[in-house]
Amino acid sequence: MEFVSGLPIFQAPMAGGITTPKLVSAVSNSGAVGSFGFAYSSKKKIEKDLTEVRKLTNNPVNANFFIFPKNITLSSKKCASANKTLNKLPLCSKHSFTESPSTYVPILEQQLEPIWIHKPKYLTFHFGLPPKHVLKKAHSLGIKVGITATCEKDANKIQAHGADFIVAQGIEAGGHRGTFNKSSKGDEKLRIRQLLRVLKKNIKIPVICAGGIMNGEDIASVLNEGAVAVQMGTAFLCCDEAGTNSTYKNYILEKKERRTVYTRGFSGRWARCLENEFTSLMHGKSVLPFPLQFNLTTTLRNFAVDTRNGEYQTFYAGKYFHKARALPASKLINQLVKEMNF
Repeated sequence: MEFVSGLPIFQAPMAGGITTPKLVSAVSNSGAVGSFGFAYSSKKKIEKDLTEVRKLTNNPVNANFFIFPKNITLSSKKCASANKTLNKLPLCSKHSFTESPSTYVPILEQQLEPIWIHKPKYLTFHFGLPPKHVLKKAHSLGIKVGITATCEKDANKIQAHGADFIVAQGIEAGGHRGTFNKSSKGDEKLRIRQLLRVLKKNIKIPVICAGGIMNGEDIASVLNEGAVAVQMGTAFLCCDEAGTNSTYKNYILEKKERRTVYTRGFSGRWARCLENEFTSLMHGKSVLPFPLQFNLTTTLRNFAVDTRNGEYQTFYAGKYFHKARALPASKLINQLVKEMNF
């Protein structure tokens, strides 16, 4: 794996407006690799962000996409149950947010059209394998392709599929669990160093480590064990350039006594986030399949953001979020480099 700048650090792709062109460019201009989280983004939004980032940096960037399920069935019974669950939540019962979810799912081929024009150095995927023709197109344009793996089985599939590198996601990571299987069944829930040791035995392509990596010491540790780079998301949440809203930043920086939990309540897929009233009340409750649950909770989540109600917002965060620092991206990267004695 060739890193133009020499810094083996990827700022993780985080959807929902966090990975702004300002954050991505600031990271890339500091010698690391800035990443866009384009999971739910429209073709127009992707085009706009890639155009803007190129005005701010000529250094390598990464664009990340979800592999959404192709066939989603919406059972009226399950829909009624999911609506009933939401309607019982204190905030919902006061404002009547319950509604039927949209069945819209982004079309990958359309999302990728701006990628073929702007040609970012890296293109990564979460939740599974992209079509073979996507890899072929990317490689023809000189774009390196990476795919998330949480276990050796999925890593072997990624390697056989022709990807250039693997993003190994440990159980400590914030955000959505990148398992190929949409349920948690069979998830080995390996910590990042355990996963790296497993992959280094049989995987020949480069491995980038993600999950619980918050400082230079963490970076040096996994690099010494064979990773070619790290991917860090939670560490960048409170950077000046990040699109993280003020309530989100406040919870990360000021509520260090809280724990992180895995929940399906926000989107229908398991994701690690900061525990709040919503995650507690949704524990064990019925939810719709991904991404229908995400569509169903959109109005609720947006209202929580607008009213600065942190108990109903989605605060994706890694296990060690309490180590996050509020710094400009360039200063954070400089500090990471000092800490790893690079």
